Amino acid sequence: MLTISADAVDQALTFPGLVETLRAAFREGAVQPVRHHHGVERPDGATSTLLLMPAWTDFHAAGTSVGGHIGVKIVTVSPDNNAIGKPAVMGLYLLLNGATGEPEALIDGQRLTQWRTACASALAASYLAREDASRLLVVGAGALSPFLAKAHSAVRPIKTIRIWNRTPANAEKVAADLRADGFNAEAASDLDAELAEADIVSSATITTTPLVKGALLRPGAHVDLVGGFTPTMRESDDDAIARARVYVDTRAGATKEAGDIVQPLASGVLKPEAIVADLHELARGEKQGRQSPTEVTLFKSVGAALEDLAAGIAVYNALKQ
Repeated sequence: MLTISADAVDQALTFPGLVETLRAAFREGAVQPVRHHHGVERPDGATSTLLLMPAWTDFHAAGTSVGGHIGVKIVTVSPDNNAIGKPAVMGLYLLLNGATGEPEALIDGQRLTQWRTACASALAASYLAREDASRLLVVGAGALSPFLAKAHSAVRPIKTIRIWNRTPANAEKVAADLRADGFNAEAASDLDAELAEADIVSSATITTTPLVKGALLRPGAHVDLVGGFTPTMRESDDDAIARARVYVDTRAGATKEAGDIVQPLASGVLKPEAIVADLHELARGEKQGRQSPTEVTLFKSVGAALEDLAAGIAVYNALKQ
């Protein structure tokens, strides 16, 4: 069994390559049981959460290789970790042989998640963002933000990247790292002004107060919402939902877990039938993406076990001898 570090994941993957891997995965499908949520109570601190996300190759799908794979992402969320300087979210990905059940690889789960999340957003943008989109605004300066900047740059001709964060120093650090990698990136101080200029807005925060204001979006903008992974979190306001053609990664996940979808559905701002398509339908050509150069599009992701499985297989295949 291979033990694959974060650095090894970086060496195994490319952004254009993983976008195409995910496109094929959503087209072909996989078996994805409902993720398991378990509360782990602690007498001396906040309750932690244990998440199990299984998936395996859909052997009925066209193009699936004989044998296939089984994968499980194991994630813990420990809120008290922030106080001791550790990440709240920890994770590992276990990849198994689909025919025999033998362990094939144990992969750094945090890095695998960063890659697949960013590339799922880029996959959506390949259908939804204007082909000439050149100005990217990333809202939030967490660990995912440079991955989002690089993934979107892999599918659209991005010339200018702006990073906004409540703490300006954090935005500047991300921008500096991107500049070191050859990108034209700067920290932004005025979020509203940047919203009005951006061709693509990619937001990855845990805010409960919307930051992406629909009234400010320019015609033809594409909004990519990555944070807001609980029903109480929300990154975009009602105006953004009302102005946009709305897409999701998976209907089952987004309509139950994502505040940006759950809350507008509950208030009536968004009708269930107004969710145009998910990534399965886009990848299979069953539904269309952008219809005009002036419409606003919005994509909401909450993550799918299929994405982890596809990325895990790609990493394993690149590194196995």
